Order: sequence, then structure tokens, then C-alpha cells
Amino acid sequence: MTPDHRMRHGMRMARRTNLLLPDDLVREVDRVAGPRGRSRYVAEAVEHQLRRDRLRKAFESTFGALDPADHPEWSTPEKVEAWVRERRAEETDAGPAATQAKQE
Repeated sequence: MTPDHRMRHGMRMARRTNLLLPDDLVREVDRVAGPRGRSRYVAEAVEHQLRRDRLRKAFESTFGALDPADHPEWSTPEKVEAWVRERRAEETDAGPAATQAKQE
């Protein structure tokens, strides 16, 4: 199948499915999405929620990965701010071209 056949209205072709939604929700979606825009609107809403769910899972799975005792520089918001400012003020390695330019 060519890429043109996999795309319709800028959306990936997908599997037809049957969702049961409350009437008032469907009316609101139709009002916002416009004529023939329901599927795209619902797909975008589902994609948005899936991204949020993946982020939440990542946060939950990594929460506590760093022991606060190992990083006293992050113990207060003020210390975190100072730590970030110090990192931003450090001279970074701009690579071989910058080193060569300094020598010339």
C-alpha cells in the first residue's frame, strides 16, 4: 500500500472501531470538531491522554531513584537554583574547532 493510501485527511488510516459514548459528549465533540471531524478529534484526544499516561508511568517508576542523602545540593529549592546557576556558568567544551581557534 502506498503512503497516499495509508493517509486520509492527514490522519493515519486506522482500524474502524465502535465506541459507546454518552450522547451529550458526542454532541459536544461534534460541535467542536465540526462536520466529519469526530474521528480525528477523538483520535487526537486519545493520543494526548496516552502521552499523559506514559509520562505519569515514567514519573511513578523513577520516583525516588535518587537518594536525597547523596545530593544535598538539591535539598531545597534555593540550593537547586544555585546548583543550576553554577552549572550554567561553567565553561563547556565547544569541541576541537574552538580549542584550535583559541591556540591561534
